[in-house]
Amino acid sequence: MIPLAFTMLALAVWIGLILFHGRYWQAGPILPPVAAGVVLPAVDVVVPARDEAPTIAAAIGSLTRQVLPGGARLRVILVDDGSSDGTADLARQAAEGAPHPLTVITGMPKPEGWSGKLWAVHQGLGVTTAPLVLLTDADIAHQPDHVARLAAKAEAGDLDLVSEMVLLNCESFAERALVPAFVYFFQLLYPFGRSADPRHRQGAAAGGTIMLRRRAIERMGGIAAVRGAMIDDVAVGSLVKSGGGRIWLGHTKRAKSIRLYPHWRDIWAMIARTAYVQLKFSPLLLAGTIFGMLLVWLLPPAAALFGHGATRWCGLAAWVLMAGSFLPSLRRYGLTPLWAPFLPLIALFYMAATVGSAVNHLRGRSVTWKNRVYG
Repeated sequence: MIPLAFTMLALAVWIGLILFHGRYWQAGPILPPVAAGVVLPAVDVVVPARDEAPTIAAAIGSLTRQVLPGGARLRVILVDDGSSDGTADLARQAAEGAPHPLTVITGMPKPEGWSGKLWAVHQGLGVTTAPLVLLTDADIAHQPDHVARLAAKAEAGDLDLVSEMVLLNCESFAERALVPAFVYFFQLLYPFGRSADPRHRQGAAAGGTIMLRRRAIERMGGIAAVRGAMIDDVAVGSLVKSGGGRIWLGHTKRAKSIRLYPHWRDIWAMIARTAYVQLKFSPLLLAGTIFGMLLVWLLPPAAALFGHGATRWCGLAAWVLMAGSFLPSLRRYGLTPLWAPFLPLIALFYMAATVGSAVNHLRGRSVTWKNRVYG
């Protein structure tokens, strides 16, 4: 028998999330096109790359062919972090004949205590001179006006950080089932509106496109301040916000990740890589997370299907709110709303991957990424 009190609590949680949790369920905000006559400063783009042969040509080609109004200067800096698959040569070929120059830096060996990506970013930042710096990944293809939109937003609001959640690949069945929920859960943890609101302490950024003003980089002490972070985008956003910086965080379809996650196991590995890191390797936080997910995600459909009377109606109401909050994410990816009622099962997959992440840690299996092992 499902207790009515627990079902009412789950319903209350969902009402609170929908009404008072920073409108996390929105598929926005989205940057508008750059207005005519806008003058933009120079922009340096830093791209860390390690064994990115399948995607680097599309990424670098799209960046070196950006269109900036008024002839604003743009330079792309690729940091080749010990690649063994010809990443740097492919990048040079992709930039041939492009209007914006590409600088390739051969990365130095990673010091102890640094993540590989952030060490590469650190080296790239060391040669930047522009007032705006875009940090982006080697698996993201940008529309020709994307950098201009980011820079225009930063200039218009005198912002220290402008970041967007890029459109993730969503072609395979596993991706259609799980990728929109990945974005949805990220927004649930880090509501975009709260990051942009100076009244809230929470700050975040979405990996893939993070444009930083130079003063913010200097104020935070450079990327060395977060040198060991595995969830580096959130760490950077939090540090900029805590230092008094102004943040804007939104969505875009002007940039798309071209990294594929064709199988369930690929997405499981992506989640498990950082899930227990997010919980600070705390068994107590893990237990609280599991309880919370059972209450919020699984209890409502269970009550709706197997409960009676008020328990059933409260469970059904919570399930409807849950499914409704998922609809904007599904629309963003052009998917049928029929996925929405299955959000509890999708959440169960994420919960299992989180437990798997903790089990890996407790069994001494360190985080591995790009053939590097992190403690």
